[in-house]
Amino acid sequence: MFDEVKKSIQWGPETLTLETGKVARQADGSVIATLGETSVMANVTFAKEPKPGQDFFPLTVHYQEKYYAAGKIPGGFFKREARPTEKETLTARLIDRPCRPLFAPGFKNEVLVMCTVLSHDLVNDPDVVAMIAASAALTISGVPFMGPIGAARVGFADGEYVLNPEVQDMDQLRNNPEQRLDLVVAGTKDAVMMVESEAYELTEEEMLGAVKFGHEQMQPVIDLIIDFAEAAAKEPFDFESPDYSALYARVKDLGEADMRAAYAILDKGDRRDAIDAAKEKIVAGLNEDELADANLGSALKKLESAILRGDVVANGKRIDGRDTKTVRGIDCEVGVLPRTHGSALFTRGETQALVVTTLGTGDDEQIIDALHGNFRSNFLLHYNFPPYSVGEVGRVGSPGRREIGHGKLAWRALQAVLPAATDFPYTIRVVSEITESNGSSSMASVCGGSLSMMDAGVPLKAPVAGVAMGLILEDDGKYAVLTDILGDEDHLGDMDFKVAGTEKGITSLQMDIKVAGITPEIMQQALSQAKDGRMHILAEMGKALTEGRREFSEHAPRIETMQIPTDKIREVIGSGGKVIREIVEVSGAKVDINDDGTIKIASANGESIKKAYEMIHSIVAEPEEGQIYTGKVVKLVDFGAFVNFFGKRDGLVHVSQIANKRLGHPNELLKEGQEVKVKLLGFDDRGKVRLGMKMVDQETGEEVTEAKEETAE
Repeated sequence: MFDEVKKSIQWGPETLTLETGKVARQADGSVIATLGETSVMANVTFAKEPKPGQDFFPLTVHYQEKYYAAGKIPGGFFKREARPTEKETLTARLIDRPCRPLFAPGFKNEVLVMCTVLSHDLVNDPDVVAMIAASAALTISGVPFMGPIGAARVGFADGEYVLNPEVQDMDQLRNNPEQRLDLVVAGTKDAVMMVESEAYELTEEEMLGAVKFGHEQMQPVIDLIIDFAEAAAKEPFDFESPDYSALYARVKDLGEADMRAAYAILDKGDRRDAIDAAKEKIVAGLNEDELADANLGSALKKLESAILRGDVVANGKRIDGRDTKTVRGIDCEVGVLPRTHGSALFTRGETQALVVTTLGTGDDEQIIDALHGNFRSNFLLHYNFPPYSVGEVGRVGSPGRREIGHGKLAWRALQAVLPAATDFPYTIRVVSEITESNGSSSMASVCGGSLSMMDAGVPLKAPVAGVAMGLILEDDGKYAVLTDILGDEDHLGDMDFKVAGTEKGITSLQMDIKVAGITPEIMQQALSQAKDGRMHILAEMGKALTEGRREFSEHAPRIETMQIPTDKIREVIGSGGKVIREIVEVSGAKVDINDDGTIKIASANGESIKKAYEMIHSIVAEPEEGQIYTGKVVKLVDFGAFVNFFGKRDGLVHVSQIANKRLGHPNELLKEGQEVKVKLLGFDDRGKVRLGMKMVDQETGEEVTEAKEETAE
């Protein structure tokens, strides 16, 4: 009934298995990849005809984590998986980025890749397994895919690279000082195609070594997929890349001069207008058959690419007049918004980010429900890219994959320099509003985010800057590495290489390659050039701020922490939360209590914090013998007065201890509700508190010495 194919290898400490032929047999390619006990099913389908008039490649990748894979039931009211989580969106991008450039040029049929996590052993992260499953499914589907690709995760601990470290080693890396790197790399047999990483001030040499290590370690996986495909692959889809050389020659003849003149204009807006005018002139000169050719868009893009790329490689001069290593002019401002806790406006050329930092309490932490368990995050970074930032109109909705991906890249770059939660007990939310864009807005978010947090008073370990690098690689092997790329250079170039870090080292590296010819030498030059660019940007940022401000905004909350014994937590909370509610209502402060006895008291008003602190302290602290306290008379009896002196604790002032004279009854000097000063004399045999008044000056609260008593007599 089933025509099954199954292949396995030993990969690191685990067994990697690929299987097909039993499940999802109507898909063009279906593979279940298993590493340890983590299994991901990848299914590939593709349209056999392109949509008429379509001038782009419609590849869609979905990655889904099913809660049953880890033996969990989803939270929420509906108890089923809903919109993609951030992890699912980011993993879908991880799969898409290295695969997309490997489809045959000119192939514009719709392709759908769906990866579903079926089982998760809580040891092996399913994202790398999904990339391998998708690669294998594409390879056997018959679609014109020039793969396969392999993938691997690389850690770096104790000076050694680690292949596919366990989930718990990568979880909340900021709290694990032993592990300094979480890097995912994907590539073909001969070249690296994609890198995504979170690092802790690694040197350029260490990062390049991690990429090389990952590429070497994925080679057995690529060999496994090839072996697997030889037994299970379908017949290749009948497709030949279209030959539009005649159309391209016609387009070039009609518009090369105008297009070259347009690309010589330095201003982005004027340049785009001139390019559009050149395209309109080309279109006006074409006949009906040429206009109907589905490859017209490709021919126009090829002309643009040839002009931009050729000039840069030949002359080292870019479309905005810069050489290959110069960073555009930078302007940095901080404190630009009056009511926010921290703000910065970072402008680099025609790219601008308005970045705002908000400080919150433990209640503001994000609770993340992941397959491997729930955890809390006290650092959030959100990135918004509205249409007006590039002078366009468009629909505005919830964040898309691009916004989530760019925001996560900036988050990775900045979280490496955050203070420990024990030293800075605030929840930090950074929002980057991209107000202009012509080049890397994610790196502008890194720079603006660093300045914004310092403006808010966050004590960063060091400022962080980021720079985007590009590459133009010609067929003859000549190339140019470009620092601080423009949007057009990104669109028409061969590499998008983003590097962020401090003066000391790299905190994040993201790389996407559009051609399969990037050598380690090119990567090394890009890293070296990026370091120079990063140092320049850090120097420019330093003109605005170099470290966190000493004082918070008057509108930001202050947080004080105190530690209480865990057996006192119940007393502070009270029955049904009665005590803690009273503390909050009376003091006006916000109070968070952790299971370990850590209490965070937050308020923009220092007096509120002090009041809450005193109220909590009076509950959990023990009175000390010999100390003087202010109390209130709560009851008078024949033999003395009961005084509430320490939180809810009462003690007895015997009638003989009220004054330096004989009293018939305490009511001769005292009345209920009266405030008095008392000294804790000790405890009787039954643990009852003994208090005294006569040895305390009731006006000053100071203890009366024997000399003073004699003088008074």
